[in-house]
Amino acid sequence: MAKSEKPYHHGDLAPSLRMAAREILKEEGLSALSLRSVAKRAGVSHAAPYRHFASREALLVDLAIEGFADLRNEIVKAAAAPGLPADRIAHIGAAYAGFAARNGGLLRLMFGSELPNRAEFPALKQATDSIGAEIGRALGDPVIGLAAWATVHGLAILSIENILDLGQVQAGMDVLPSRAEILLRSLFSQPLH
Repeated sequence: MAKSEKPYHHGDLAPSLRMAAREILKEEGLSALSLRSVAKRAGVSHAAPYRHFASREALLVDLAIEGFADLRNEIVKAAAAPGLPADRIAHIGAAYAGFAARNGGLLRLMFGSELPNRAEFPALKQATDSIGAEIGRALGDPVIGLAAWATVHGLAILSIENILDLGQVQAGMDVLPSRAEILLRSLFSQPLH
């Protein structure tokens, strides 16, 4: 083997590739993510990713499913905090916004148009649906859960794209959870007339 070639053997290749892909998403964005760039970042040959992912799309689907699982876990933890429904909505919103602030590229992938063939991946649909189901379960009402999810997701996307400034432009993304919590608490604690 020539010195420039990298061996195929890698103890935990799939997790290493996912970690490398998440780093690329965070640092360079989705357009920089390819199987070759992931292999380079993971320190393996450019052919090694094909042992686990048939295509870039397969890697992206896997990343999105993993992202949904991580987001769902954060929602479950936030929903476990005691309080009234408005408190749970606020805690869930803060967790969601925190996830978005830390994982903007991943959130864009999870919900964006980069995966146009979602119907071909039942596990991806199930992972996506689990977010709304978990929020609805936490709030005891799937309709309120959908409203809360749509609200916090809209806030998160508008903020990470710097369309809506909740203070993140000057203070940084760390302010998103508290700003989302304040907005959601005020929105969902007021009776509608």
